[in-house]
Amino acid sequence: MPNFAFHNVGISGVSAAVPKKRIKNASLSRIFKKAAVEKIISVTGIEERRSAGKNTCSSDLCFAAAERLILEAGIEKDAIDVLIFVSQTPDYRQPSTAAILQDRLGLKKGTASLDMNLACSGYVYGLSAAFSYASNLKENAKVLLLAGETFSKIVSSKDKATALLFGDAGSATLVERGDFGKSYFSLNSDGSGENIIKIDSGGYRRMSRHRSLMPRKRPNGSVRSDEQLFMDGAEVFNFTLREIPRDILSLLRYANVPGGKIDYFILHQANKLILELLAKKIGCPAAKLPLSLKKFGNTGSASIPLTLVSELKDTLGRKKKKVLLSGFGGGLSWASCVTDIGRCPVCCVIEV
Repeated sequence: MPNFAFHNVGISGVSAAVPKKRIKNASLSRIFKKAAVEKIISVTGIEERRSAGKNTCSSDLCFAAAERLILEAGIEKDAIDVLIFVSQTPDYRQPSTAAILQDRLGLKKGTASLDMNLACSGYVYGLSAAFSYASNLKENAKVLLLAGETFSKIVSSKDKATALLFGDAGSATLVERGDFGKSYFSLNSDGSGENIIKIDSGGYRRMSRHRSLMPRKRPNGSVRSDEQLFMDGAEVFNFTLREIPRDILSLLRYANVPGGKIDYFILHQANKLILELLAKKIGCPAAKLPLSLKKFGNTGSASIPLTLVSELKDTLGRKKKKVLLSGFGGGLSWASCVTDIGRCPVCCVIEV
């Protein structure tokens, strides 16, 4: 998709929530060989993750983040005209989780509510939709973007490729018109890579059946069902290093913003090795690359706002910064954004 820009629309607040339960990756040496676990921790940089209970969904984490943000931003709920919920783990197949959250949050019936089913690019995709809606709303009207995942419900604890990577989290972001200057977006997809990150069964092409629910041992020794997440790590690695640097550098040229003018590069928290290699390819120094994955792992669509909150709360609370956001993952899909954020409510990470 061609790059595009928005003027005088921006982020006016961010919050994030995580479950209280912590899982130390080192503890999984009881399932996998200790040497293998230690290697994965070293390469990914992920030492612990958060896991939701069986009765906690992505919507619950996003609800908690939204309530805190609305409170700290001091806004009236009637000022919210649009609610966007981005997740791969909604409450139900039907109805829309966004509609449920509209009612649960006490928003007016005139609130437009929609779900977006996107993977780790989802936050930036959702942000572009939020900017588009906000640019057409009346002054002081707001868009509430909620992005969250509960990967613990779809990842097998015995899958070597995913068990030590994914964590649960939710987030809330307010978007509105105001004195924000220009923001720039790039959105992309390549469906030929659909099988690289996939849950093969449980949808409507391959519906749930007894066999699809049964865990099976795979050729690499992992155990998972066809209704749990599969990821080809090598192909994800190749895709990321092939497409993402090119997209980021192209967007910077379009925005006419030299990389040196970016205060922070907030990249999807895939794993440490990928992020370090991406940083080298785009000329990003370590000081400008905040990382939250050590504490939370890969939280999918929530990873960018969670990183903003957990790593940059004090900085963004005081001063406006120019940031580059980039998310990439299943679909395949990837998206990047250059925008300003700061001098607005950036809440502490909430535990649910």
